[in-house]
Amino acid sequence: MTSWRVCARNAAGVLERGHRKPVEWGIATRCRLGEAMSGDLGLVQLLPGGALVAGIDGLGHGPEAARAARRAAAVMRGSPGEDLVGLVQRCHTALRGTRGAAISLAFLSASDDQMTWLGVGNVEGRMLSGDPAAPRPKGSLALGRGVPGHELPSVQPATIGVQPGDVLLLATDGVHAAFADSLELSGSSQAITERIVSDHWKRSDDALVIAVRYLGTRW
Repeated sequence: MTSWRVCARNAAGVLERGHRKPVEWGIATRCRLGEAMSGDLGLVQLLPGGALVAGIDGLGHGPEAARAARRAAAVMRGSPGEDLVGLVQRCHTALRGTRGAAISLAFLSASDDQMTWLGVGNVEGRMLSGDPAAPRPKGSLALGRGVPGHELPSVQPATIGVQPGDVLLLATDGVHAAFADSLELSGSSQAITERIVSDHWKRSDDALVIAVRYLGTRW
């Protein structure tokens, strides 16, 4: 049996615009016990106006789930943009003939301190305030029912204001839904993702957590 430690993946980085750093991010994944390949995939990509963030959960697990997730990610890398509805529609078309994948997308705009997000399927989203005294969560992503590649409902993105220090979290259904209820935001974004996976991973499923801390253009 493959150990989850062999399958674990993580990535961390700071996306820069000139000498400014509008976002810091981290990604952690785990495979379902017994699997060597995860069907969950995370993407953070810098665009001229901010950062595109995607959490992708290929239906089921194993190589076919991973194939669907990679195909959706290829669409996003090939034609990224702020139009999240158009992006999820292009993914829906590209995923036909695969198992399909749940997809949640967010665009963090560094020009106007706003985030727009949408989701279809079961990739949960939370926005947490960087102010420890603020209510939690600051925002929760409303998820549309369906599976891109098979059935895509009418989707409407939502927009909320963000401030430096706020943290966006995306997590697949291999992570317990209470992952953000009492989360400590200290340390790097990568450290946050690893704490969530350690505390909330359902080992019977693949798991993905993305954390993106908004730093703003003033930093």
